[in-house]
Formats: sequence, structure tokens, C-alpha cells
Amino acid sequence: MIQFVIHLLVTAGLLSVVGYMVSGIEVEDGTAAVIGALVLGFANAFIRPLLVLLTLPITFLTLGLFVWVVNAFMLKLTAAFVPGFKVEGFRAAMVGSLFLGILNIMVAAFFGI
Repeated sequence: MIQFVIHLLVTAGLLSVVGYMVSGIEVEDGTAAVIGALVLGFANAFIRPLLVLLTLPITFLTLGLFVWVVNAFMLKLTAAFVPGFKVEGFRAAMVGSLFLGILNIMVAAFFGI
């Protein structure tokens, strides 16, 4: 349970950093970041696997790069449900999902979370 809370708070922090780095993504406060991290986690757990499965042929043709589009859609979907978390345009979602992925890899490599 404590590891879930730590992961949730780390993801909320990373969402805040992405909101600061990417124009077109806005995270108003910590509450929006935490709720956004929670909703993004649920979307990635339940909706993303279905989308990855449905888009498997195009993902195969693009050598896996289409998963980046699926991740951007997950970020836009999260923004649609969380007040105080805004993603304006698909370009911002693409750049934001790229930064979020890179930051997640960095945190996992340095801290093992």
C-alpha cells in the first residue's frame, strides 16, 4: 500500500513537471496533479491495454512508435476527466507523453520506483 502511495505521489510530481515544461499542458495545483496521476493510472491499467491490442497492426507497422500516440491519448483522456488538469491539443499531448515517459524511466533508473 505504501509503495502505491509513493508511486502515486511521484507520478503526480512528474505530471507537475511536465505541466511546467510543456506549453499546452497545465496542472493548476497539487490536488489536480494527484487526481490526474490516479486517473492516468486507472486509464493505463484498464483502457490502454485494449487500445494497444486494437492498434497492434499499426503498432507493428510503425515498429512500436504508435504506442506513443496511445500514450498521448491516455493523457488527453485524463485531462478530460480531471478538473485543473488541461491538455490543449494533440501536439501538447504527444510532447507531454514523451516527457512523462522519459521522466518515468529516469526516476525508475535512479530510485527504483
